[in-house]
Amino acid sequence: MAAIETEKQRGRYASLAIAAVVIVLGIPLWWKTTETYRAWLPFSQINELDSLQLQLSVEVEVVLSRGTLSPEQQKKVPLSQTREQEHQIDAKTVLRYRYETKYRTATIMEEDALNQPSAQEADLSLHMLSESACGSVVVYIIPETSTLLPADVKVYVGQRRTALLRAALFEGTAGLKEVLSTLEPQVKQVVDTMSFSHQDILAALSDRIRVGQVSKESLADNMRAIKSSPGYEITFSLLNPDPKSHSLHWDIEGAVNSYIQPLLDKLNPIANFSVDSQILYYAMLGVNPRFDNSVSAYTLNADSLAHVINPVEARLGSNAASSNPVLNFLLYVPDAQHSPLFIRDHSKREIPSNAFHSPRWGGIMVYNVNDMYGPEAEFPVDINISMSKVMGVFLAQLRLMLGVQKTQPPPGFVLQSAGSEGLADWELDRLMWSRSVENIATASTTITSLAQLLDQISNIVINDNIAQQVSSAVTSLQAAVAELEAGNLAFALQYSREAILASERAFFDPSLLHLLYFPDDQKFAIYIPLFLPMCVPIVLSLLKIANEIRQRRADKLAKKD
Repeated sequence: MAAIETEKQRGRYASLAIAAVVIVLGIPLWWKTTETYRAWLPFSQINELDSLQLQLSVEVEVVLSRGTLSPEQQKKVPLSQTREQEHQIDAKTVLRYRYETKYRTATIMEEDALNQPSAQEADLSLHMLSESACGSVVVYIIPETSTLLPADVKVYVGQRRTALLRAALFEGTAGLKEVLSTLEPQVKQVVDTMSFSHQDILAALSDRIRVGQVSKESLADNMRAIKSSPGYEITFSLLNPDPKSHSLHWDIEGAVNSYIQPLLDKLNPIANFSVDSQILYYAMLGVNPRFDNSVSAYTLNADSLAHVINPVEARLGSNAASSNPVLNFLLYVPDAQHSPLFIRDHSKREIPSNAFHSPRWGGIMVYNVNDMYGPEAEFPVDINISMSKVMGVFLAQLRLMLGVQKTQPPPGFVLQSAGSEGLADWELDRLMWSRSVENIATASTTITSLAQLLDQISNIVINDNIAQQVSSAVTSLQAAVAELEAGNLAFALQYSREAILASERAFFDPSLLHLLYFPDDQKFAIYIPLFLPMCVPIVLSLLKIANEIRQRRADKLAKKD
């Protein structure tokens, strides 16, 4: 009897020991070894980014030349004024614009520059004296009697960040405050032309706000331009549908260096660009042109242009080594049987450039060569393509694709052409304002979406690389917002580019898509067959021991009674 009791006692101790090992060692070890690794993320800072509050600060310098102020008024200059605007777009988006205007009189060297025979020469001379900061605007006030501008021109906007504003002489008893009040709306008109507009910023936020808040013109410009990206691939293609008719020669390398590269060099702060070219033989348009007897030429109507791209695009190829967006520019030379070929708009009128563009894709130009040879010519005819004509069209299309909007100046304004660089400094600033805001909005949306995903699915692995990219994106976003508020446009754009790169690397990290996590029902299906056979004997033994203990207590109480 004693041996049996000893054996039972040993069994109880063994069951308790096994249960203790499982509870104290087994379960913590299993929990630790199967725990999903999740690096720390700055969720509180990410939540703050969900509410986008941007302040855009612009430095405006108004320089009053000789003859615009009386001696008494000049004594009160220099001085500064600040003008602020606030726009509550929605519950999570607030825009603030801050214009800090500094008034001063012109220096002797600036007065000499303003005495140049033409406004273009004056603009160049002023630029040589000092270069304005990126994002700033300098307005030179010249007297109404000045011969620098034609009589019907009120404002001249140069290629840099300076403008000439003709104003009446402020003499008599008028104080400086009244003079500046008269100048303020005119200066504001110049600043709105050379710097960003409210609609430009709303268009940059079109993916975040309601479309109805953006004007149709700004929305159309935004939808035409390719989305902001760290880099772009630009491909120029020459389509020769019939090599037996024409032997085409184009100096694309020289044309790119002369017409396109200066623009790309100036756009270097915004993105990186790579350019390549190709010649495609027997490449046909996807639409058969119709012959118009009234003009003795083949025509393509505006309604059929949408069907031209798809068949050609299949032969264009793509740069498989790059994930950057591609802009295509196609030069199509019709074969001898379908020449000349003209493109018509919706009003059935011929388009002077004989070209069209497709939003966020590129452009196509039709280049007729039938007038370069007579009927007695021997085929194939050697054709040298005039690259100045072609690149003028492609340059205009490239500006539209990259978001350089065509500015509609107010009456009395003259905008100097961009020249060989293809882009004025103030046009670059307008694009940089829009791109900075667009990058900040895109990066903040990407990073908050990723944070919500990781918060909802608690068993997704967050490795250190993802945490580092997220932290880098948050830091760059905060820096970009701060630089915008300080008016440092170049740094704001740089930080916004870093933010969008880091946020996209984190969002599209392969480890987030790998099969490293399972739904809870799949976990139960895996662990129940493994743990149930082991846990049942242990649980039954513990229940038996508990029942024996309760029985002993009951027997002791019965004996006492």
